[in-house]
Amino acid sequence: MARRRPRRDADAERSTTDATDAAGPVAGVYPIDTGTAELAPDPYRDGAWQLLVNGVLSSHWVPDDPAALDFEYMRWIAALLRDRFDDDAALRVLHLGGAGCSLARWAHAVYPASRQVAVEIDAALAALVRDRFDLPRAPMLRLRVGEARGVTESLTPGTRDVVIRDVFAGAVTPEPLTTLEFTRAVDRLLDTRGVYVANCGDRPDLTLARGEAATIAAVFEHTVAIADPPMFKGRRWGNIILAGSHTPLEPSPALRRTLLTDAVPAQVWDDAQVRRFAAGSRPRVD
Repeated sequence: MARRRPRRDADAERSTTDATDAAGPVAGVYPIDTGTAELAPDPYRDGAWQLLVNGVLSSHWVPDDPAALDFEYMRWIAALLRDRFDDDAALRVLHLGGAGCSLARWAHAVYPASRQVAVEIDAALAALVRDRFDLPRAPMLRLRVGEARGVTESLTPGTRDVVIRDVFAGAVTPEPLTTLEFTRAVDRLLDTRGVYVANCGDRPDLTLARGEAATIAAVFEHTVAIADPPMFKGRRWGNIILAGSHTPLEPSPALRRTLLTDAVPAQVWDDAQVRRFAAGSRPRVD
């Protein structure tokens, strides 16, 4: 979720997979490279924990239920992936934006044969999460320290089934991760049926979301978008999930039902709706 960019260069891409066994979360405020991280018990769910980065709620963690997702946009992403891939799929997933690795824990629980990499720009935060959260070990989940675009451009083409972008600086995604050039770099990573999923945070005017929709639609033949109706109507700040692929992403009736019955009911737009939404907006460029 929302985090400031670090005060020092994090492009060294150091690995944290050799950390000691998880000791479990301990409530407190911890220094990290970009400021502070706080681990706090969830006041609304016994046994659950929250991770706040620089005072912003960033991740939610339920020790005995890795498939539980507290953030609605993560549940929407999970529903989209369940609609796309069978439960026995051995997915190769790249998470751009690590934080507490909530979606990575979910994917490991639902797709246990998968191999995942989570990219986190803050080395101290990555080490804290690896040490305090009971994450899957390498090679099931590797934490890689680095800048998301630099890591994306360094990886071998055609080696990922899913790329999830969930990176924020303040309330929005850093601009270099929203452009046509970056989206093409993501496209090169994806296998034939691969899916790019981007979490777009935007204001009620939806200018950023329209630009990102135009960008993703310019690279991928098939797109979808997921959000709750007030967000689609431009009535509040919030999240829109945008996804692109070179193979059809037509929402199934089951996906539509899952989203409508979520604790925060959402709608899914098909490719034609996404392109109408993006009409008049140009793809974002470097």
